[in-house]
Amino acid sequence: MSKRTTINDIARELGLTSASVSRALNDHPRISVDTKKSVQAKALEMNYRQNKLASSLRSGKSHTIGVIIPSAQINFFGSVVHGIQNMASVNGYTIILYQSEENQALEQKAIETFLDARVDGILVSISKETTDYSHFVELKKKKIPLVFFDRNNESLKIPSVVIDDFKGAYRATAHLIEMGYRNIMHVTGAPHLKAFKDRLNGYKAAMADYKMPYSEASIYNGNISIESGKEAVDYFLSLETKPDAIFAVEDFSALGVMQRLKELKIIIPKEFGVIGFANESFGEYISPSLSTVDQQTVEMGKKSFELLLEIIENGVDDTSEENIILEPVLYFRESSRRVKLNQMAKY
Repeated sequence: MSKRTTINDIARELGLTSASVSRALNDHPRISVDTKKSVQAKALEMNYRQNKLASSLRSGKSHTIGVIIPSAQINFFGSVVHGIQNMASVNGYTIILYQSEENQALEQKAIETFLDARVDGILVSISKETTDYSHFVELKKKKIPLVFFDRNNESLKIPSVVIDDFKGAYRATAHLIEMGYRNIMHVTGAPHLKAFKDRLNGYKAAMADYKMPYSEASIYNGNISIESGKEAVDYFLSLETKPDAIFAVEDFSALGVMQRLKELKIIIPKEFGVIGFANESFGEYISPSLSTVDQQTVEMGKKSFELLLEIIENGVDDTSEENIILEPVLYFRESSRRVKLNQMAKY
């Protein structure tokens, strides 16, 4: 086995001190740009690999962050991670990704894993099953930089990056009304998560503003799944007042709604309108294509990393809770348009 290249080897080749080479490799401001370039070129030529552990022990930072997502199978979260990864790479950070699988125990296990790995900060989209937030409270006490994205909990007073869920839901519901649907019902998600609560309130506000009839019976508490969407259709059709449209809290429930309607030979969108939330990749390709609310996922990932990095560099401030709210983008496709258009509309 060949001998591993060290900083001393590079220093001898360039006629520099080991300290100067080390500073150049770590982008120290006292080292000139030309020296940094020559050191980096020589390091590459000599197949030098920096000892990250030793570097982290010296600086007190690992340049690693932990990211917890509910599921990697959902395109939405993969797209957010793409945005996080892009910004992390630009800023010299690596990420450790952990799936909670919508399970509180696994979410808590992820936190323990990240703390053992001495990450500099943590990004989290809360599991829908999480009702005990003590693991996040403990992170606050330990001054561990923490940012929520997409799903958060207001009571924790933790910085977050989210879409304007209320506005997205309001506009989705208003669109159905403007398309001529009158008995619009809603499939919601876990009520303790702010995102789903805001979407429910957006639906209610639009129905009230347009003076459309609705009641608590018009709302089905689902669990964000295809099966949940199917069950919602069966429930709504059992009511005395039948629906002619459904706004689903996310796209998988909306897909289940559409599948069940097709099984019942109910024609979409002529007889029944459907709109979802999240802009999952399948929505554009199914027939009819699914109207939905896009959550600017890549931008959400980028903003989440930027906010976390700001906290890492400036320290945790318990008196400050920054919340970044992104604007929703609506895609009105075939599932909600009673008038056939040549292409989808984006608003």
